[in-house]
Formats: sequence, C-alpha cells, structure tokens
Amino acid sequence: MNKAALVDEVQKLMNGGASKAAAERATDAVLTAVKRGLRRDKEVSLVGFGTFALAVRPARNGFNPHTKTPMKIRAMKTVRFKAGAELRALG
Repeated sequence: MNKAALVDEVQKLMNGGASKAAAERATDAVLTAVKRGLRRDKEVSLVGFGTFALAVRPARNGFNPHTKTPMKIRAMKTVRFKAGAELRALG
C-alpha cells in the first residue's frame, strides 16, 4: 500500500463524508505527529498497533559488494518498529 492507497482507505473509513483532500490532510497530520513525537520523545506508542522508537545503528566494518574492498560504514540513526498485540494477531 502506498500513500495514495492509504489516503483512499482513510477516506472510506470516514464514511465517504470527507473529501479526498480532507482525508489526505488527516493522513498527513497523523504522519507529522508521529515524526514530531519521535523527535521530541524518542518513542511513539500506539496501543494495539505498535511502537516506533529511535535507535542508533553503530559504526561497523563492511565491504563494497562490487569491488570486495573493505570499507567503514558510519553510525546512523534509524527508526525501529515493534508491532503491538493486535497487529501481530493479523499475521
């Protein structure tokens, strides 16, 4: 599912009473709120759905797959997601 399909699904869940533009604004608002929550609190927990948390992937040694030469891979920030109970039950 891409963002356009997600917006369509949000519009359907709003009982068709909302325009596509309103559904897109609602979707964008939720995504922005998650980003701000991660920036501010380092974690966003949605009960039943899951938890988004900031993590740091440490620097490590790797290799260039084309030339097989060793290289250093820098440390980087990433977002981890842990599925909640209701989401895990779907799988």
